[in-house]
Amino acid sequence: MPGPRSEQELEVLDASIDSWFREQLNENPIVDAVDRVPGEGRRWFVRLLGDEKDVFTIRFELRQRTLTYETYVMPAPDENEAEFYAHLLKRNLGLYGASFAIGEEGAIFLQGRLDDAQACDPDELDRILGSMYVWVEQFFRPALRIGFATRFGQAKPTG
Repeated sequence: MPGPRSEQELEVLDASIDSWFREQLNENPIVDAVDRVPGEGRRWFVRLLGDEKDVFTIRFELRQRTLTYETYVMPAPDENEAEFYAHLLKRNLGLYGASFAIGEEGAIFLQGRLDDAQACDPDELDRILGSMYVWVEQFFRPALRIGFATRFGQAKPTG
C-alpha cells in the first residue's frame, strides 16, 4: 500500500473526484443526486436510481491512502438465514473490488476499497460506480426472496 498522501495531493484528488461525480450527475441518467456534507471530510453520497432496488446511495470516502465505498443493501433476513448468507458468500466469489458484509444490527452492505487513492481516475471511478450498481441490481431481489420468502409468498413447505 502506498504511503499517506500529502494534503495538497488529497486536495487535487478531491477536486478531480468531485468534478467526475458532478459530470455524472449531469450526464448519467441513473445518478439522481451527489451530496457532500461540508466539514465532514472527503465524502460523497451518490444516490442512484435502480430497477430492482428503486433507489440506493453509495457513500464514497477519500482517505490518505484509500478510497472506500459502500451501500446499504437490505436489513438482516427474517428467515432462511443459513441459505441467505450462503447465497451472499457465493456471490462474493464473483465480485471484484467489493464484497457483501454484515453491518450493524445484521444489515447487509456491499462495500469495497481502492488501496491506492492515486488510482482514482475517471475510468476507475466509472468501474466502481458501474459495478456497485450492477451488483445491487443483480443480487438484491434473489437475496430478498430468500431472506424474506414469506413476504413474497415463497415460504418453504413444512413436514
